[in-house]
Parts: sequence; C-alpha cells; structure tokens
Amino acid sequence: MSNEALILQSDTGATRTLTLNRPAAMNSFTTAMHRELMSALDMAVGSAEVRCLVITGAGRGFCAGQDLSDPEAAPGKDLGALINTYYLPLVQRIRSMPMPVIAAVNGVAAGAGANLALCCDFVLAARSASFIQAFAKIGLVPDTGGTWLLPRLVGQARATGLAMLGDKLPAADAAAMGLIWQCVDDAAMPEAVTALAGRLAAMPTRALVATREALAAAQGMDLEQALRHEARLQTELGGAHDYLEGVDAFRNKRAPRFTDR
Repeated sequence: MSNEALILQSDTGATRTLTLNRPAAMNSFTTAMHRELMSALDMAVGSAEVRCLVITGAGRGFCAGQDLSDPEAAPGKDLGALINTYYLPLVQRIRSMPMPVIAAVNGVAAGAGANLALCCDFVLAARSASFIQAFAKIGLVPDTGGTWLLPRLVGQARATGLAMLGDKLPAADAAAMGLIWQCVDDAAMPEAVTALAGRLAAMPTRALVATREALAAAQGMDLEQALRHEARLQTELGGAHDYLEGVDAFRNKRAPRFTDR
C-alpha cells in the first residue's frame, strides 16, 4: 500500500485547501481516507488562522463516493453502521465548521461525493464537472445527507428525479436549477475559487457561520419562531467585535478588519 497522504493540505493566506488524494480511484472514500479527512477538518477547527476552507479532489474527479472495494462496504456488511461511523460525523463536522466551506468540484462528484459537495456552503464547479446521485443504480437510497439536502435545494420533483433516475447532471444544469452556487469554465476555475475564498476569508466569519445555522434552522420553524431566532442571534452578534468594527469602518469610510471566529 502507498504511504502517500490521502488528504493533502495547503494554506494560502487565511484559506486552507484540503484535497482528496486518491486520483486513481476518483478519490472514492475508504475508511482510511475518512479518518484522514476528519483529522484534517479537526485541525482546521483548531487553527484560528483559518477563515475559509476549500475541499477539492486530485486528478480528474472530485469524489466518486464510497469505494465499493473497501472491506467495510462489501456485500453482507452493515452499510448503516458504515454510515453512522463515518459519513454521519463527516456531514455533521462540515455543517458545523466555524468558517465558510467551499466545495471546488473539479470533475465527477458521484454518490456520497456529490452529497459531500452539497453539504458545503458554496459549490463551485468546473464546466466539465458533473453530479450523479448513483445510489439507485446499486439498490440503495441517497445518503451523506442527500435525502435532506436535495428537496431543500431543488424541490421535491427535481429531487425525486435526481435520486431515482441517477442520471449524470452537468455542472451548468446543476447551477441553472439552483443545486450549486456557480459553474465556471475549467480554465477559470482556480482563479474563481481563490477569489471566492479570499472574499469569504475577509468577511465576518462568525456572522457567516451564524447565517448558515439560521438558514438551516428556519426550515423547521414558522415565521414567528424564525424572527425570534434572528433576534437571539443579533443579540449575540451585536455585542461582538466584528459588528463594532463593521459599523466603525462604515462610518469612517475605511475597509473593515474582521477578526471574530
């Protein structure tokens, strides 16, 4: 077995990039890669300097989902246990990162790989990339949060079509239906990711994370509950450094320097 890292890590300013690094297997998940990714995510949480996180894939693909040759996914194994042990904590970690998370989808994102991307705050995809809910083709249901994410992103009808038919969805079509944030030409992809990450890293991180939480929570609330939740968050954020800094910068016509996380 290769001793090469399954997750590559690099920093550019306040942006950390994690690269899934099994290009020969289209970066499909093994239990070993899960462990390395969770460790890398924990390290990003523990680093106060990281204000934006980018997840991408090495080689031709973003992530082809679960590696079916991994012993934990072999026929006869309890796939629910695999989900509970690895995918559930992965999704929970990504959805609770204390900074914005960008999925830079550079190629095929299939199965769990597609839903891993959709768990991120922003999905930026190259024009040659595609998304496939491949589960039904092998007798399974969408996992890695797919059943929760798809209807919320594109509505019940489109979610049903994507999940049941498992057709390849080009990145441009995914952007047009609101499944992802943006599709860009392949040659423009690196610059677009860098620009978006740099913009987010310079913004008030704590407020961005609270916005993510508020939008998700509001899906299960009525209007009054959402209004009261917004008020609680504004009470917290209104006493923080970044609000005071933002107001002072606005009044004095200068660029703000946000530091909360």
